[in-house]
Amino acid sequence: MRSKAHLRRRCERMIERIPLPRPFNLEALRLALAEHRGRPLNLHALPQPTAPGLPSGMWLATNRDDHIFYDGQTSGLHRLAIILHEMSHILFNHNDRLLLDNAVLHAPTSPLDSDIIKRFSSRTRYSTREEQEAEMTATLLLEEIGNRSTPSHSSDLLASLESAFGYRGRTKGVHAL
Repeated sequence: MRSKAHLRRRCERMIERIPLPRPFNLEALRLALAEHRGRPLNLHALPQPTAPGLPSGMWLATNRDDHIFYDGQTSGLHRLAIILHEMSHILFNHNDRLLLDNAVLHAPTSPLDSDIIKRFSSRTRYSTREEQEAEMTATLLLEEIGNRSTPSHSSDLLASLESAFGYRGRTKGVHAL
């Protein structure tokens, strides 16, 4: 992988190609990405926390649609980061070689059987170019979302409290999930 600056520029160029809703809305982004790909994009919260060593999210592409599975038991911000990471894989088309037949996903057995998980388990490491691109893009998207979020009453209250206590290092809240 080239320098981090090169990685960042490549990811920023990718983000410029997608319309980010203002204020940010994950559903609107999901629909825009589905339209961009010309196929449905489905989000699936996993009912149990993912086990250590397994990915907390994964993108499965079938011959008809895309599916993002994510840990539905983690915090809202972490869920958003996982989903954006997987959406970043879609944007870069990283998994085109892992296309599944739609029948596999909708078979009576679990779509997350051990064979499929094994195909994606290498994605728990961030040493590959694809993982670095997805992670950087997700991070940049989170930064951009923070700039596009509409402050809520609770964030206004938090800002007032932080100001009263002299805290100046506040980051913008993300209210997406």
